[in-house]
Amino acid sequence: MTTTSVTSPAPIASDPGNVPAEASRPLRKDAARNRELLIASAREVFAQRGMEATLDDIARHAGLGVGTAYRHFANKHELARALMEQTIDGIVAALDAAGANPDPLAGLIGFLESAMAVQAADRGLRQVMMGMHDAAQMEQVHDRMGPVLEDLVGRAQAAGQVRLEVGPTDIGMMVTMLCTVADIVADAAPELWRRYLAIYLNGICTQTCSTDVMAAFPPLSEAQFRTAMAAYKGSLG
Repeated sequence: MTTTSVTSPAPIASDPGNVPAEASRPLRKDAARNRELLIASAREVFAQRGMEATLDDIARHAGLGVGTAYRHFANKHELARALMEQTIDGIVAALDAAGANPDPLAGLIGFLESAMAVQAADRGLRQVMMGMHDAAQMEQVHDRMGPVLEDLVGRAQAAGQVRLEVGPTDIGMMVTMLCTVADIVADAAPELWRRYLAIYLNGICTQTCSTDVMAAFPPLSEAQFRTAMAAYKGSLG
């Protein structure tokens, strides 16, 4: 058996059960590295091309063989799900940090800016998040984020910073609306969502939150608006 493991590696490769633990570790590390490389490549490719990109496209971008990609993910949608889970982990971490901020309004604004910056810059991620149809996964997202948002909004209201009429679900709806803005003006004004975030914040805060942001990101011209809306409607088929 010892002779076989040294002079004839082929039988070992065909029978993973015979591979010693110390020999199998590099394979597991390689597999984990390839999986993370595919997810990182998917983030870049989906950000540029959206969900029209294929798993083959992502494998080539990662410098991996197509077979390697399919050993990790059955299709691009499965890969997109893994990417979304990773992104949600980051968003939840940002929300947890916001919840720990002693100034609840500053925490809330910081979270909204960071969450929107991630999604506005990534067309594919927006498509995945907005088109998520897995009910169980949606419930997990709500379960993770709901209690922290409720506490954050409640503390901001108790501090007299946010109007009492505002509910935690208003935050989720606002992010959805801003993602739509990002889709519509992605080419013409990719940062325009910041203007509408400022308008929204001025609506929910007890005092004016921001005016300089609105000045820094002016509204579209009539021509830009018409062009952006026509392109967006065309993309919907």
